[in-house]
Amino acid sequence: MAKPMTKTQLVSALAEEMGADKKTAGSALDAVIAVITSEVSGGGAVTLPGVGKIYCRERPERMVRNPATGEQIKKEADKVVKMTIAKALKDSVNG
Repeated sequence: MAKPMTKTQLVSALAEEMGADKKTAGSALDAVIAVITSEVSGGGAVTLPGVGKIYCRERPERMVRNPATGEQIKKEADKVVKMTIAKALKDSVNG
């Protein structure tokens, strides 16, 4: 498996794709990340066409097991960020 693309590499690729400099591409990437973060943390969802949907889901209170001791512990309800991958991206990877 290939190593994941770093933010620096992503900014460079984005700048090349946009035909802009790295500073502009970095600002655009930071703005997109800020919008996604604020929307999802507020309980909303963001759909990135061709990539997928990022959303927040609430998990109920549940019993979990400590693997070291085997003890059952009650875990409080919490929220988790999920992402559903778009069919177009799945198809491009698999075919």
